[in-house]
Amino acid sequence: MRFHPTPIEGVTLVEPQSHRDERGSFARAFCRTVFAAAGIQFEVRQTSISTNTSTGTLRGLHYQTLPHSEAKLVRCVRGRVFDVVVDLRPGSPTFLVWHGVELSPEGGLSLYIPTGVAHGFLTLEADSDLHYMMDADHEPAAGAGLRWNDPAVGIAWPSAPAVISPRDASYPDFRPCPTSS
Repeated sequence: MRFHPTPIEGVTLVEPQSHRDERGSFARAFCRTVFAAAGIQFEVRQTSISTNTSTGTLRGLHYQTLPHSEAKLVRCVRGRVFDVVVDLRPGSPTFLVWHGVELSPEGGLSLYIPTGVAHGFLTLEADSDLHYMMDADHEPAAGAGLRWNDPAVGIAWPSAPAVISPRDASYPDFRPCPTSS
């Protein structure tokens, strides 16, 4: 695996090393030892799949508040998405900075998202699925969000959402709150 930093401190693109032959390919998606050697301490406690049937589906931007904040490793396993992270860690040199990257199975990249960073995505194709690995159990009462078009952040999405949940569309304007230690 190769690890590529992003403009947001701690957010890392993970590039698998694929082995190809006449059968297809094989690549390791996660290895705790390799991540630790790259300075990323990540213990998987939960995995989830997000299925999205329509182009233009927007999910997020989600995070969990203390003491239930979680780090994530996200990979698109079908379709294509514009994946976005926003640093919500007060005191971070990249506080309120956003970063977007296209994820697809063909590209093979995963995105490591540390605690205190909000995450969301916009599907660029119908039938786009994301696989999530998290280092904490989901705690619904700790769930929080940042509105996709919050002027405090100014994300340049490739298009406006065609499908978005009422909850995600109605998060209030940003106000700092504790998301990580």
